[in-house]
Amino acid sequence: MEIRGKLGLIAGNGRFPFLLLDAARAEGLEVVVAAIREETDAEIDDRARVDPGIQVRWLSLGELSKLIETFQSHGVTRAVMAGQVKHKQIFSSIRPDWRLAKLLLNLRSRNTDMLLGAVAKVLGDEGIELISSTAFLEPLLATEGVLSERAPDDEERKNIDYGLTVAAGLAGFDIGQTVVVAAQACVAVEAMEGTDATIARAGELMNSLNAEASTLERRLTVVKLPKPNQDMRFDVPVIGLGTLEAMIHAGASCLAIEAGRTLLFDRDAILRRANEAGIAIIAGPRRY
Repeated sequence: MEIRGKLGLIAGNGRFPFLLLDAARAEGLEVVVAAIREETDAEIDDRARVDPGIQVRWLSLGELSKLIETFQSHGVTRAVMAGQVKHKQIFSSIRPDWRLAKLLLNLRSRNTDMLLGAVAKVLGDEGIELISSTAFLEPLLATEGVLSERAPDDEERKNIDYGLTVAAGLAGFDIGQTVVVAAQACVAVEAMEGTDATIARAGELMNSLNAEASTLERRLTVVKLPKPNQDMRFDVPVIGLGTLEAMIHAGASCLAIEAGRTLLFDRDAILRRANEAGIAIIAGPRRY
């Protein structure tokens, strides 16, 4: 997709916004960053200080009108969302402006797809097209096959098959993307807490079990799967080094993701850490 002029970046937390910012600047685009006060790392200001092609405007999660005004005043007609905005924030102390309050009142449900889809429509109505957040990061998408030195063993493959079945069943409800399995039993399902917290919860649960011998395998397998009609403009499945550290701490031995629709941030570091810990990582073909 050829993009000319200025690009708007709605920046959430984590490294995703910085990776996208670097990729856009590498293509010569000026970037107007709408930095979310409750989420975005303050390092974004440091980037702007040393690069005149980056402008940062801070706003609160509740300020949808200010977001639109920021982009319109800078001539932005295309924008991307990058970085997580915790879903639980809609229940926090943020004060929505009239535009966001109206949007929230008109939603049938407040899951991620419904909420962000409605925001995307409002932006579109104001002349700001929200494009795929992978537009500049296709090289970071997972390729199909076993990515780690170790392939999943038979037990882990059984867990993957079961986890994919559970994830597929949950996908239509837009609850979360991650399922954690042990011995073909579902240990944890992601909701508002995010992938890493889901893995941690699964580890805590397994650690709470009686330490005496069991006939059931206790190693955890993590399955992260996009929804059937995943909107790549937002909520793209992402694996970072933090996910690997969460798996190691929880006692997880295998990670299954989907090729072509999952971003691997710092792939070399992720695979190096996985190999050190003996974790198997496999990217399967698109299921939908």
